Amino acid sequence: MAFKFEELRVWESAINLSAEVSRLVKSFPIEERFVLSSQIQRAADSVALNIAEGSTGQSNAEFKKFLSYAIRSAIEVVSCLYLGKKRIIINEEDFSRLYSSYETLIVKIQALRNSF
Repeated sequence: MAFKFEELRVWESAINLSAEVSRLVKSFPIEERFVLSSQIQRAADSVALNIAEGSTGQSNAEFKKFLSYAIRSAIEVVSCLYLGKKRIIINEEDFSRLYSSYETLIVKIQALRNSF
């Protein structure tokens, strides 16, 4: 049985970006394991999880609320990217690539939210 969220491109994008974040945090120093690496991974996961949870056949208003949560989590990832860059544990190339990807994802989630 297919779930509604599995058909959403924004969910698929969020899953893919979460996997990219996971690969990135594996390169963080050990002292960041329970600090920034944990925070950015949980925020990245939260984007996809909120999209999925909100799509469970609830009202459109409820789905919009969860899409707003997903947007907030994506913005949290972006803020974590800045922290990592300032701490010199995220290089400019990874920062720019993920920043751009999350910027695009946020726009797409906003468009989905506004379609209701």
